[in-house]
Amino acid sequence: MKIERFIGGNLEANGFVIYRHDGGDALIIDPGYSHKRFTAFLKAHSLRPIAILLTHHHHDHSDEADVLANEWDCPVRLGIRDIPYYKGRVDAPLEGGECIDLDGETIQVFATPGHTAGGLCFYSEQSKVSFTGDTIFNVDLGYTHFPGGSAAEMRESLRSVINAWGNDITIYPGHGDPATMKYVRASNQEFLDMVR
Repeated sequence: MKIERFIGGNLEANGFVIYRHDGGDALIIDPGYSHKRFTAFLKAHSLRPIAILLTHHHHDHSDEADVLANEWDCPVRLGIRDIPYYKGRVDAPLEGGECIDLDGETIQVFATPGHTAGGLCFYSEQSKVSFTGDTIFNVDLGYTHFPGGSAAEMRESLRSVINAWGNDITIYPGHGDPATMKYVRASNQEFLDMVR
């Protein structure tokens, strides 16, 4: 998998384009800002976006989704429990458990509520990467006090999903730099406190 990261806005939110090779399919993840940068990259690499995946509904991760969906004629996909909080379009809700094919690479959808009710992570066993939105960062966790958030659900998501990932998995969070789970287990005290 090839990963292009875009950082935007005063919250420095991460968005991504993931793909296997130039001229192939692509997935857009969390386009909160600067749709023109996403489009320029897609065109430069002759990519065809097959879906826009949102880890959660917050504006810094989703504001440009409709623009890109209209421009590229591809569906927006969001966790079903986040739809009541989201002002944009959702073409195909996700519940967790789905698998999305990216030119032969399987992207698994995990429901990870906590930061929001419908929070999701997008995981590739083949490339050993996961796009975690605001569920978990390299050294801390997403807030749970926003509407739809839940500390109890965050704890369960971390224990049942994220703590099952091996140390060689690299997380690509919604803010900040990527990190291996080995690094997370050594440096993210909030995560360690939650999974005890």
